[in-house]
Amino acid sequence: MKKESMGVQQVICMKGGVGEGSYARNSKSQAALLSKSMPLLEQAVLDLCCTTGTLPESVAIADLGCSSGPNTFFAVSEIMTIIYKRCRQLGRSPPGFWVFLNDLPGNDFNAVFKSLPAFHEKMKEENGEEFGPCHVAAVPGSFYHKLFPSRRLHFVHSSCSLHWLSQVPPELLNKQITNKGKIYLSKTSSPALIDAYASQFQRDFSLFLKLRSEETVPGGRMVLSLMARRTPDPVSDESCLLWDLLAQALQGLVSEGLIAEEKLDSYNAPYYQPYTEDLETEIENDGSFSIDGLEIMVLPWDSASGGQNYDRPTTAQKIAKSMKAVQEPMLASHFGAEIMDPLFKRLIEIIAADTREVEHVSVLVSMTRKA
Repeated sequence: MKKESMGVQQVICMKGGVGEGSYARNSKSQAALLSKSMPLLEQAVLDLCCTTGTLPESVAIADLGCSSGPNTFFAVSEIMTIIYKRCRQLGRSPPGFWVFLNDLPGNDFNAVFKSLPAFHEKMKEENGEEFGPCHVAAVPGSFYHKLFPSRRLHFVHSSCSLHWLSQVPPELLNKQITNKGKIYLSKTSSPALIDAYASQFQRDFSLFLKLRSEETVPGGRMVLSLMARRTPDPVSDESCLLWDLLAQALQGLVSEGLIAEEKLDSYNAPYYQPYTEDLETEIENDGSFSIDGLEIMVLPWDSASGGQNYDRPTTAQKIAKSMKAVQEPMLASHFGAEIMDPLFKRLIEIIAADTREVEHVSVLVSMTRKA
């Protein structure tokens, strides 16, 4: 693997712990997306129960990009509960469960496993004392690598993760293409820059599908959600506005002499929001999975506030805190931890003064591994 790719994997992680600035305390938007995905997830689980004949004695579930905090066990607990109750309805003996929680090595797995007793207690309260057995294991590593033995998984879930790339497009790393003053795609992006990002996503997502097809049993299910866009235009405000505002905040620190200009010009986000139709095309081209359902999910501009309506300055603070919880490890690694507070203070001011708002768009897709 390229050295730069290894570096990206070491710093793409949400801010750990349970403090005021942690991802655990600032992931309401992600929680809202998980809640909106439940109907399609439930249908996928029910289809698994009804179409695979007799479920094995142990069902293997993988959550890829699990992060830490209250969202970590949300999907897997729903998957297990649905299987357990459906088996009872059908007069079958419920299976045991293996739950594999995957994220990059920098993830706060300590916090995840400290919450494990409460998770087990919750599952018994909801399903009865006889529920189980349920074994939970951490699988640190990139989901752009093989993680599990062949034909091991029965259900794969991933939420709010696959928009992160395995690396910054190599054309930017090799300085074949420049992105001066910006950190992602923007309305000033050249066609070559846009193509570089799109190509990197295509390589990463096709590899992800290939690896998961090897690890998933025939008839197994996979449900994915990721940030996306409804328009073929890759530089619309829908996918680029917040990145532009963050770049504007960094430009302000350059003008103050807190960041070197070349430092800003050498930073590019390993991120991409695909067009929903392009995502379908990649799945069809891979050919290992059939698409059972695809939905576009939309959250309002102020979704970081958990659905509450605030004035613009308060909304700006909440959006900036949410962004900081996600991006601080990457930004601090490149620019230095000492500029994080002035950076996000400036970002709050910029968002509060800007009148533009965008909806946050994700795509949810449910698939079956072909025989």
